[in-house]
Amino acid sequence: MKKIFANEIFLGTMIAVLSVFTAYASYLGAMSDSEQNKFEILGMQQLNDGNAEYLRANQDITQDYNYFDNWYLNVEERPEIAEYYELNFSEALTAAFESEPDVVWTDAYYEGMYADATALWDESDTNFETASQWDERGDQLQLVMLIMALGLAFVAWSSLLGAESNMRTLFSVFGTIALIAGIIVFVTMVPTVG
Repeated sequence: MKKIFANEIFLGTMIAVLSVFTAYASYLGAMSDSEQNKFEILGMQQLNDGNAEYLRANQDITQDYNYFDNWYLNVEERPEIAEYYELNFSEALTAAFESEPDVVWTDAYYEGMYADATALWDESDTNFETASQWDERGDQLQLVMLIMALGLAFVAWSSLLGAESNMRTLFSVFGTIALIAGIIVFVTMVPTVG
């Protein structure tokens, strides 16, 4: 067994394999970080847009209150002025008014007014969750890279020692264990996103 782990061809192969796996894990980690950033930026954009839509909806609701109050004050004595205000109701207020004129400020009205903001916030939450998944993937890939780099260091030191050295065999075994551990972590612990 000692001859296998101390063999120059074995050590050269291990250095090559560990180098490739380390580079591959590093590349995938960088791509995960890039995807995480992309989805975080999308989430922030949609959160900001949702906040802006919420403020716009508040202004529209305030305007609806004003139009409705003016309509109500004029409906009996000056119907032509009341009609002007009624024509300026928002679509949500018009729908609420047509379905039930006595109770227009319903949950359905507010849900309709805030629908765009709510949709943007939901998209934002989805993007933040996706960013979190990419972050988790990147963290696990960093672990794989660390294990593979440790294995690479052990095998590299092993190759520098004499062929009869017990440390050469020991470092070679540690490198092999690191390669196996890195593959196990990569296969079992690195989550997929999507």
